[in-house]
Amino acid sequence: MVIVKKTGSLGRPRRWALYIVGAGVWLSGGLWLLFHYFLVKQGEFGPSTNPLEPWWLKIHGAFAFAAVWMFGLLWGIHITKAWPNRRRRWSGGMLTGVFALLIVSGYLLYYVGDEKGRAVVSLLHWTVGLSCPLFFLWHRLRLQNRRIPQSKHLSPKH
Repeated sequence: MVIVKKTGSLGRPRRWALYIVGAGVWLSGGLWLLFHYFLVKQGEFGPSTNPLEPWWLKIHGAFAFAAVWMFGLLWGIHITKAWPNRRRRWSGGMLTGVFALLIVSGYLLYYVGDEKGRAVVSLLHWTVGLSCPLFFLWHRLRLQNRRIPQSKHLSPKH
């Protein structure tokens, strides 16, 4: 029995790795947001950082590193091979752009020193980051407009 993979297909192990890394980066970022904004501890001298908040950020950074690695893998085995098929280009292009924006904004969050600029980049980063599952589902579950190729004998003659 010969198994033929579709062009640009990831295969089950890589797809699961993508799901795990994607869920990990999204959940850890969401938990950091929750602990940063809503589970602030009241200390002796006012609000203080929840002790779990730095851990969520460290876990988020580790998953983000893995996500950048997965993006490189996807570029080589999925994006460049699937792009010529002209299927899911809008959703795939949008997902690629969203991921590029998250990479750049994550880099800026790490290196921008200006607090006002950092606040703007942070809002952009977590707003786009929280919406990532929607972009992913749009790309993954999107129904394709199936084109039925007409055979030569059925096409109108000129």
